[in-house]
Amino acid sequence: MNNVRVWLLGCALTLTGTPALADLQLELQVAGLDAQQVEASQRLLDEAMAKLPPLFKQRLDRTVQVGWSDHMPANAYGQASPVSTLELNRRLLPSLADGSAATEPTQRPHGTVRAELLATVLHELTHIYDRARLWPSQEQSLIARCKRQQGTLGKVGLPGQCRGQAERRFTLSDDPRLLDLAGWQQYVGRRGEREQHNGQFVRSPDSYELSTPKEYIAVNMEYFLLDPSYGCRRPALNQYLREHFGWAPPQDTCAKTLPFINAGSDFARQPLGEVDPERVYEVDFLLAEANQNLVSRWGHSMLRLVICKPGRPRGPDCRLDLDQSLVLSYRAFVNDVQLSSWDGLVGVYPSRLFVLPLGQVIDEYTKTELRSLASVPLKLNREEIENLVRQAAEMHWSYDGNYWFLSNNCAVESLKLLRSGTANPKLNDLDSIMPNGLLAVLSGRGLADTRVLDNPREALRLGYRFDSYRDRYQAMFEVLKKQLPVEQKAVEDWLALDAEQRRSWFAKADLRTSAALLLLEQAGLRRQLLLAQDEVKQRYLNAAALKDGSIDKADATLKQMLANSGFLSRPAELLDSTGYGLPQPEERKHLETVSRERQAQLLRLSTSLDQEVRALLEPSRAKQIAAVEANVKQIGEHLRALHKAAGGLQL
Repeated sequence: MNNVRVWLLGCALTLTGTPALADLQLELQVAGLDAQQVEASQRLLDEAMAKLPPLFKQRLDRTVQVGWSDHMPANAYGQASPVSTLELNRRLLPSLADGSAATEPTQRPHGTVRAELLATVLHELTHIYDRARLWPSQEQSLIARCKRQQGTLGKVGLPGQCRGQAERRFTLSDDPRLLDLAGWQQYVGRRGEREQHNGQFVRSPDSYELSTPKEYIAVNMEYFLLDPSYGCRRPALNQYLREHFGWAPPQDTCAKTLPFINAGSDFARQPLGEVDPERVYEVDFLLAEANQNLVSRWGHSMLRLVICKPGRPRGPDCRLDLDQSLVLSYRAFVNDVQLSSWDGLVGVYPSRLFVLPLGQVIDEYTKTELRSLASVPLKLNREEIENLVRQAAEMHWSYDGNYWFLSNNCAVESLKLLRSGTANPKLNDLDSIMPNGLLAVLSGRGLADTRVLDNPREALRLGYRFDSYRDRYQAMFEVLKKQLPVEQKAVEDWLALDAEQRRSWFAKADLRTSAALLLLEQAGLRRQLLLAQDEVKQRYLNAAALKDGSIDKADATLKQMLANSGFLSRPAELLDSTGYGLPQPEERKHLETVSRERQAQLLRLSTSLDQEVRALLEPSRAKQIAAVEANVKQIGEHLRALHKAAGGLQL
């Protein structure tokens, strides 16, 4: 009776034109296999089926025939065909059958022959899933539904688009969201095109994933299904796959904090740091205003993480915890002392994500380069903020791109990070290659709140703006002019004087004027050091013309320092090649030790370099620096004496 019912059901389905649907089935081809080989092969397939997401098996509603082939390259493990067959390399069958494959080591990522075979089955099934098409009746049903939806939206004439959606309902490898996360980003200025180069190759579990998006998703499915630490190592991709399948395998509990290497210039500090996404109150677009230098004439774009100090609830007060804020800055890592405009145009320099303390960034731009900073909050929800922080951590450890001043600069890199980190649809078709232009476009899309800059005084008080010190230096110069009959009209003219000429006024200054003079001399020292830096570059480039060999020692120190400082922007070089993604607890212990050692070496080198580079300066420049340093010391002593005489505490 049961057989009759099955036969009648089959007839009915045939008459209606709808094939019977069932979950994925793996059918082992047993011809030529002995009982032990059949048993071992079936256990492998059963284990693979048990690892797959339920929705994967439901959607891939077909029978896949699995067999062992003698016609595969020696180093291959398996391959799937478009017609739902999967072949495994017969060379590996004997060790699978006798059990030795479980302990037989390989030079491949999963470690043993059996683990690689299991990963291969999952990998190749993912390829079949990725290119799976529907039964004709299902396809027509989806096309009809798509057309109805488009009609409701007022869109007509798009049957080809509807057919494409139906035919490739399950496709992963050309999903724009996956491509953003995987590293095949959108070209700026070429709407819809994707970059061919994938810069997310550092800390990869298997370099084969970088060959194509199809291989990328297949490799990552291996680790998603087999590695319990995958969610901690690649949190963004893990979240994407969990959401796609509505399911996840058993996974490790991840640490709350994310590791990063602080690229600050304080070499006496432990460089390994951690950030808790839950403590990040807001993310700001941080813009350094333009100056006349070629590489800075459109400004520099960065992202600021507004982090609350421990114990403070998330809220506006966190903006005042400036010592907690971190800056994400894509910069060209220059592994020599010359920043060539041409090299920047042709992509010679690596583009890397530096993590810097906000205080250093403020000093760098406002005091040294005399450029103002605008810190504009981005309108992101809680989930977008935390996902962006996690994605930034992943890029910090995995990304090493090429810096192009006109097509892959700081603005483009910041936009790609925002797009991949937040998945905000307003960013999908947004383009800008200019840092100041990017802020304007973000504001126009309602993603950046530039109103915080409308009241300059409030913007300064609340940390939305950090003014160039040029105006402060001019204000200090006005204090000086009120007491002393100097001839100069602007602070630049005052600082252009020889240090000895400025020193002659020190003894005549009162307490308030002496304080102003101290700030101005400190500014003068920064100015001299900038000029000296450019001078050393020029002498370095013309080292062949030097006959006294004075550059040799400094050259060796420079090269050693640059070689040792690469980890500040490419921290993965501190780890071995066996891990992937974000460093896990055991790796963090190693990082703490080795980064401290490397930082101590940089501290020694920087001290030595300061002495050796001074020998390369023109005598007049070295004399000026020494004179300004003497000025700073002298005016400081004069200020302390005046303060003490006025009855105050000794400074």
